[in-house]
Amino acid sequence: MTQNGMNRREFLKYAGAGLATLAIPASLMAAGDRQPNIILIVADDLGYAELGCQGSKDIPTPNTDSIAKNGVRFTSGYVSCPVCSPTRAGLITGRYQQRFGHEFNPGPAGQASENFGLPLAETTLASRLKSAGYTTGIVGKWHLGYDEKYRPLDRGFDEFFGFLGGAHSYVDSASEALNPIMRGTQKVEEKEYLTDALAREAVAFIERHRQRPFFLYLTFNAVHSPLQAPDKYLARFSGITDQKRRTFAAMLSAMDDAIGDVLASVRKNDLEEDTLIFFISDNGGPTPQTTSRNDPLRGYKGQVYEGGIRIPFMVQWKGHLPAGKVRDKPVISLDIVPTACAVAGAKTDNARFDGVDLMPFLTGKSSRAPHDVLYWRFGDQYAIRDGDWKLVKTPNGTELFDLKADIGEQTDLASKSPDRVKELDARLMKWDSKLAEPLWKTQRNRKAGRKKQVS
Repeated sequence: MTQNGMNRREFLKYAGAGLATLAIPASLMAAGDRQPNIILIVADDLGYAELGCQGSKDIPTPNTDSIAKNGVRFTSGYVSCPVCSPTRAGLITGRYQQRFGHEFNPGPAGQASENFGLPLAETTLASRLKSAGYTTGIVGKWHLGYDEKYRPLDRGFDEFFGFLGGAHSYVDSASEALNPIMRGTQKVEEKEYLTDALAREAVAFIERHRQRPFFLYLTFNAVHSPLQAPDKYLARFSGITDQKRRTFAAMLSAMDDAIGDVLASVRKNDLEEDTLIFFISDNGGPTPQTTSRNDPLRGYKGQVYEGGIRIPFMVQWKGHLPAGKVRDKPVISLDIVPTACAVAGAKTDNARFDGVDLMPFLTGKSSRAPHDVLYWRFGDQYAIRDGDWKLVKTPNGTELFDLKADIGEQTDLASKSPDRVKELDARLMKWDSKLAEPLWKTQRNRKAGRKKQVS
């Protein structure tokens, strides 16, 4: 019998519609034939250096740190864009979002382009897992479309509690008429501090669906602006005299408590060995606005320097992944979908993923780099990482960095290595030529004149 009460034959019948082949993946065999639960936790605008496991000293984050302590932490973890919505489009599909034109943020609700939303031709992780027999839920920020056809319940999710826009008040749920808190398709009034409410809803989802495989997409708006926190969290940081930093610390501490509640629910229901947990941020921190720190990296949110795209990236699966391991080979948020599909046995026919299954690298069965090269394009900013070499192209010029020797991107080697610049630029432009024209543009980082559109 499996751990959820099904025998092997029943499991095959239950999951067969979503299996890529009739063979059960080795990871499922190791888990007693039970498809593992999958929890994907996304922090918003969290700087690279703001967790204890990432070197922070002034804001304790023991619960978030425990994911690294009990799993694998990637020190070269990336997202595919330095801002929110495009990163989420890549994250939920496993594909570079520029392939399908989702290149920019839409702007606030009411000002977004009419066609803003994750293109309907793209398949979400939720849809793939739902087809494999999972119950799917999102708690928190969506930011992948306002119109009904783009909303979570029409993109593979069974349940939704949260908001559709890019940011939200933490203390006044009724303050944003065009971006309300919603349960399913209904607007709701939320009285709790929003981070606490998201924790409550995430725990409730786990409790409701603990008997069968579930996918929980927990997308905090913390620590995105506005900087708001109740006294119970502010009181923890009376020693911080800078009020902006104190509020930021309180917000991060609240999110850490919320993550602790989720992890405690997993433990209480004896699901740790049956639950694969990912934690990332959606981009680097916007330091001037919120005091977030990206040390020792250069740059901030909105830039393709490391500070905008390199993020905390941790994975836990008790009993299946080693504990307390640190890996430095580059990985990217696009890898989460193919990894989740692999362990779930979800169908991925014709997926054309840009991400890869990380399980061989997480378990230590493979020591090679998951990716030979990674790419970025955000309007008129470009970057390519090949091994330890990184080429950055902005309107201010082209720069070359050796990240192994210069993680802070302080020493431009372009003039000393013109052949390498030429080679990396050619590869970057070849990749760029295969991307789509942005489906909408914002006032910043406009990019026009692209003619070829493929996916």
